[in-house]
Amino acid sequence: MYKYVFGPVPSRRLGRSLGVNNIPYKHCTYSCVYCQVGRTSNLTIRRRSFYAPKDIVAEVKARIREVGEDNIDYISIVPDGEPTLDFNLGTLIRILKREVHAPIAVFTNASLLHLEVVRADLSEADLVSVKVDAVDVNTWRAVNRPCLGLRLNDVLNGIRDFSREFKGTLITETMLVRGVNDSRSALERIASFLSEVNALTNYIMIPTRPPAETWATPPSLGKILMAYDIFKAKLGEGKVKYINYLEGADFIFRKNVKEEILAVLRVHSIAVELAQEFLRRLNLDPEEVIGELLRSGAVELRTYMGRDYLVRRR
Repeated sequence: MYKYVFGPVPSRRLGRSLGVNNIPYKHCTYSCVYCQVGRTSNLTIRRRSFYAPKDIVAEVKARIREVGEDNIDYISIVPDGEPTLDFNLGTLIRILKREVHAPIAVFTNASLLHLEVVRADLSEADLVSVKVDAVDVNTWRAVNRPCLGLRLNDVLNGIRDFSREFKGTLITETMLVRGVNDSRSALERIASFLSEVNALTNYIMIPTRPPAETWATPPSLGKILMAYDIFKAKLGEGKVKYINYLEGADFIFRKNVKEEILAVLRVHSIAVELAQEFLRRLNLDPEEVIGELLRSGAVELRTYMGRDYLVRRR
């Protein structure tokens, strides 16, 4: 079983993505109410070394040999924690770019971008996604639940600075949660801030998988449409996209399917209907495979918004 790599998995933004998990479970600067990995157990802002970059790269290369380069659109550093907590992040990206051909993406909550060294690390990537769920302190604390020691002004200034310096592709993500950051005033403030960032695409998103807090649900359709209209008016229609769906079933598994499913579940849950679909494509019995996963005790079923999900038991 791979320790650092999962997938390739279908990505709503990047096509087929080979995931890299460079952070131990739930070491993060935030404990977002909607996080699909669960509540943060190691809330921290201290950067340190976790894993040797050479070991991560070795797994990436091994996985690429198994699935083929043509089946990978991006190598995405999207762990079950905050990737910029990794002191070796810049080194990891540089080695990956030297050793493999696929572009490198990093998904960060942007909380440490006020640190020059973090911006330098991320500058090595081809694409960076930054999170902007709130731009006022009370809403930020309510939705992202930041670690003590973080200041919102530092976070926002770090995003501005990075957007001016970064030569690659920059995108933003704003996750809307009912009753938390979906008011007109909150949305207008977010859109106004994003107009200073000048990202290629600004994604409006809603929770689609079981979140850390069961009450964290999507806003009403009216609120979502209002958010899109506000963002479009401020940023331009071509720069705003709304994502309200799950990825497809275009997973690529080659050897031990159950182990590879478990690797994906370390980072995000899988809708049962999608699992059934890709298992059928592999000529496997979905009931048998899913039943074995559930009986193993490593996986549990969880229902969210009327849909059943496979979730890694913690």
